Order: sequence, then structure tokens, then C-alpha cells
Amino acid sequence: MTEEVIKIKDLKGYYRGSFGIVHAVDGVSLSVNKGDIVGIAGESGCGKTSLAELITGRPIKLLHHEGGQVIVNDLSMYELDAEIIRKEILCKVMGYVPQASQNSLNPVKRIKNFILDAMMERIGTKTKNKEKVLNQVAKHFKKLGLEKSVLDKYPHELSGGMKQRVVVGISTLWNPLILIVDEPTSALDVTTQQLLIETLINLKKIGIVETILFISHDLPTLVQICNICIIMYAGRIVEKAGMDDIISNPQHPYTKMLIHSIACFNPDGSAETSLEGIPGRPPDLKNPPKGCRFYPRCSSRLEKCKENYPPFFIPKTDSNPVACWLYEEVGD
Repeated sequence: MTEEVIKIKDLKGYYRGSFGIVHAVDGVSLSVNKGDIVGIAGESGCGKTSLAELITGRPIKLLHHEGGQVIVNDLSMYELDAEIIRKEILCKVMGYVPQASQNSLNPVKRIKNFILDAMMERIGTKTKNKEKVLNQVAKHFKKLGLEKSVLDKYPHELSGGMKQRVVVGISTLWNPLILIVDEPTSALDVTTQQLLIETLINLKKIGIVETILFISHDLPTLVQICNICIIMYAGRIVEKAGMDDIISNPQHPYTKMLIHSIACFNPDGSAETSLEGIPGRPPDLKNPPKGCRFYPRCSSRLEKCKENYPPFFIPKTDSNPVACWLYEEVGD
């Protein structure tokens, strides 16, 4: 039997400020099963990072939980005390590697001192035997391909890939059940990207983490590590399926266009398919349309798409839900 470790129901999260109200996450429902590596994909600004922030129960400033449930390991995140989330959830149950996480390392502190400070912040008490703790950290880092000497270095002495693996190492010190990584490969070269992906796969293989949420706009990266893929557009989920199905048999018009916008090459260097961009731009989420949010850019749109947002339908040829009116009769 599958075990749901994350259950989200009708989640809404809006940015509020002098700029107005941005409906970043606007009615998202999904579940993540134990052991899965789930990719969340979509264009920049579609709500991927905002969704990750909301799942942690402690979203960044200006992003507010407006409604809906987030249940992680049977705990309702927005019914828990903030201190419980900080000391218990975000270290023992869930690890989070935010976007641009390399910059989170303190530039004037050695890695070991930064880690000791982070442990004190999480646990709430000073570490008595620092040497013993650092030896344990060094053993953990070894599993990520990092030598003990890294602990004595400052962030500027490390490459981008090493800094990223340090952050992943810190986020997994307490062997969390779930690891959320947001665009972890975006600032890395191709070789270093591959090394980081192999590191994450190894963390799961040796049991340090059980379930991974991998957020990226880069579908080819997600193909290398994920078995499930969720496609987001303008604050909502439009399709969820197995990773192979998303690539080989996409259902939603947006997913199809997203796949066709990826450059593919044959071994001889020639283009495998013609590259097609997605015309237009996403809607303004300060004032989202009431109908399908992909309507203005969709070549397969129906008249009803303009006024009515589609529920999820199950195409006869597929068992995966798709939020598109094209499948209303097909799914009957």
C-alpha cells in the first residue's frame, strides 16, 4: 500500500504588499507518496517556489497562507506552533534547500561554525562536545562526496557545486523523511549538475531521505531523477503523471508546448525536432482570469475555456488527471 507523506487540499497562498495582491498559489491540491521523487515544473513565476515555501509551514515574508490544508507526515502544518515547526519539523521531518541556497552560507564564518550555529538554532541549546558533533557531520558529508577539510573552509573557498552540496548536507543532517530542493542545479554547469543529481539519488538509496520534491523549470534535469512530474501554470496544477508519461505522452496543451520548447539533438549534433516557443505570456496573477489561465496562449482552446476554469478529467487513454475542457467528453 502507498503511504501519503504530503497531502495538500485547496491550498492558497498570496503575496501581499504595496504592489497589491498576487495569487501565487491559487487552489492547489496534490498528494506525494512515500519513496517518490516528484518533480514540479513550469515556467518562471508559475508558483513552484511559492508552493514549496507554503509546504514548509513558514513561508517567506509577504507570502501568506490564505486557506487550504498542508498535512506533512499526518501533521497539519498551519495548526502547529511556529517553534514546533522550527525545531521539530524543519529538521527531523522535512529538509528544505531553497532557491539560491548557496548564498545562505555566512561568508565570514567557516562551514563548521555555521553548522554549529545552525544546530543551536534548531535544537535550542549549545553543543557541548563540538569535536564529536563535527566528526559526525564529517561522516555525513563524506556520503555527499565532501571531504572533512571542507568544514574548515569559508564559503568563498568552495566551488558552486561544493557549496550546493554543503547546503544539502546541512539540510539532511537529521535524516529528514522529506527533502524539498528548489532549483538546486540552476547555477551549476552540466557536469556539476550531474554530480548533484547523483548525490541526491544516493541520499535516497542509502536511506538518509525517503521522499524528494525537486522543483525546476528544466524538464531534462527532472527526467534524470524523478519518477512523478507535476506541471504548474499560473498558480495551479494542470497535469500530474509519471515522468515518462509527461515526456512521451503529455495531455494538457500547456504540457505539450512545454515539451516542444525543449531542444533535442541527435548523436550527430543535428536537431531531433524543430524548436517551438510558447507564444504570449502568462496572465497577471494580481488579477487572474476566471476561466482557464492558459486560454490566451492555447491553440486548442474552446469557447467555454474563457469563462470557466476546468476541473480535472481522466482521459480514457490515461489514468492521470488533466485540468482541461478538451477531455470533458473523452473522460466520460
